[in-house]
Amino acid sequence: MSDSTDQKLPIIYLARHGETAWSLTGQHTGRTDLPLTEAGERNAQKLRDRLFSLTFARVFSSPLRRALRTCELAGFGARAEIDRDLLEWDYGEYEGRRSREILEVRPDWQLFRDGCPGGESPQQVAERANRFVNRARGVAGNVLVFSSGHFLRMLAACWCDVEPIVNARVFNLDTASVSALGYEKILSRPVIQLWNDTHHLHQGESSEDPPRAKLTTN
Repeated sequence: MSDSTDQKLPIIYLARHGETAWSLTGQHTGRTDLPLTEAGERNAQKLRDRLFSLTFARVFSSPLRRALRTCELAGFGARAEIDRDLLEWDYGEYEGRRSREILEVRPDWQLFRDGCPGGESPQQVAERANRFVNRARGVAGNVLVFSSGHFLRMLAACWCDVEPIVNARVFNLDTASVSALGYEKILSRPVIQLWNDTHHLHQGESSEDPPRAKLTTN
């Protein structure tokens, strides 16, 4: 996909935070306020080059420091408005656990269908996402958002007016990726214009370097 569009229609850019110790190991990181790893900080800095040529009317961030630090390193810390609706999913009893560990106990478990015991249901996360979608649509101009993986996937489904509990699961996201939500010609046709772009993270790398395995939990 291309991130070019009719300039009369706004775009909502989504930046997932950089790598943390738990995103690297695949542990569910909801409200645990982890810092970025050294690699996470480097990749967050690469977002600056990816986003510097774009103009934003407003910039929003989750209050969690992995999102805020990514926002700062990308060059938007001074403009960021903290929005608690952008918090990552509250995983309750599954906080810090890997999906394979949960599936050993609940083989049919699906986050976007079942939620987490002691945490948020998919309906509760979708309510937060829809509230933010309504705010973003009220902004005259482009918007930039820094948040976490599972929440941003729910946000994308809500933006597209598809049933989020059924469809949000398919929108996979890597750390420090950029995505863009926009419209197809008219405001009544919300679409995904760009998804999970990580090209900025690999610029300058040798083509002989082996690909790095990625675990994308949140």
